[in-house]
Amino acid sequence: MNTPLFIAKRYLFSKKSVNAINIISSISMLGVLIGTAALIIILSVFNGFEQLILNMYSSFTPELRLEPKKGKAFKFDSDLKGHLTQQRGIAYYTEILQEKVLVRHGQNQYIANLKGENIRSIPENLADSLLFQGDFTLREGMTDYAVVGAAIQAYLGIDLKKEGQEISIYSPRKGAINVLSPAEEFNLRSIHLSGVLMAQPMFDNLVIVPLSFARDVLSEPDRVSAVEIYLDESADSRSIERSLNRQYGNEFFVKNRAQQNPALYKVLNSEKWAIFFILTFVLIIAIFNIIGSLTMLVIDKKRDIAVLKSLGANDSFIKRVFFSEGMFISLLGCVIGMVLGLIFCILQQKFGMIKMEGAELVTNVFPIAIKATDFILVFFTVLFIAVIASYVSSHLSIKGEEALS
Repeated sequence: MNTPLFIAKRYLFSKKSVNAINIISSISMLGVLIGTAALIIILSVFNGFEQLILNMYSSFTPELRLEPKKGKAFKFDSDLKGHLTQQRGIAYYTEILQEKVLVRHGQNQYIANLKGENIRSIPENLADSLLFQGDFTLREGMTDYAVVGAAIQAYLGIDLKKEGQEISIYSPRKGAINVLSPAEEFNLRSIHLSGVLMAQPMFDNLVIVPLSFARDVLSEPDRVSAVEIYLDESADSRSIERSLNRQYGNEFFVKNRAQQNPALYKVLNSEKWAIFFILTFVLIIAIFNIIGSLTMLVIDKKRDIAVLKSLGANDSFIKRVFFSEGMFISLLGCVIGMVLGLIFCILQQKFGMIKMEGAELVTNVFPIAIKATDFILVFFTVLFIAVIASYVSSHLSIKGEEALS
């Protein structure tokens, strides 16, 4: 039997002669409990928001994207096509031609990002979920259509309620030298509008058109800017990414979703960890209340310490008793806090108890995503702080006991 642990456990649950010690110990445990539960809940809420936002973006962002390491465009040869077609886990891929262009409507103009892609590259249900107005149609019969970002609509004053709305797209003509008229320096094409994308930073300056239209206006008959790769639901994206890097890493950047939207992922992660460290400081204050609790306990158990010393216990033994007492208080509060935090998260997931008032999002309740790694992180964070606080408090308590005696 581990005697210090046994004595510490008895001290934890036994009634003290001074009731204030019970209250202080309970407050210390309650502080750890609330801090732990708050960490679990806040991390789960941030996971939920992260999942919600990334799901919105992932409907438009492919799992993988190939971009050339040299230059803006490359020839999509038969070898690469064959490899992508035969690669297990790839549902489909689409060629992308992308370049900056001048967009004009009436007297208004805007520098936009023209994106030409295969007409059927985005599933209809995902495409429609990205729309603010109209529908996601790139071709109907023999007529090409464009879908524009909300910022372009606002700057150009486009009203889709009026029929026949169209925009003019200007792109520098390749090989134009010493032309007499400035207008001859640009390719000019007009295209009808079918829809407006939601107001999101990555969509705002986009003009999505059929690939054939983009090739015409950009004078790129056979090259592409990128290849976007969509995977099967059961596919291992990391394995396919590693395979493509081994095969084509010298020629292409193989970008996953995080690398395609680095700013978005950095913002989400930085906010989450900023809140985590703030709450951890609160937890540190709560756990260090144990020092006061153990000091009071030493005063209460002065006779017991004298008896233990008379039986041969040294200072190291006494320190281990109070160190174990501090760890019991911290870990009991931690475990109960994690359980309560888990229960709250499950209830929020199922019943949506906490609403987001006035929020015009996909959901009107705070989203929750439970991750086992968060529980492991919180437990070891509490354990680390508890070890330091219990070590300090056990040493200070013994010094205090020696001073009293």
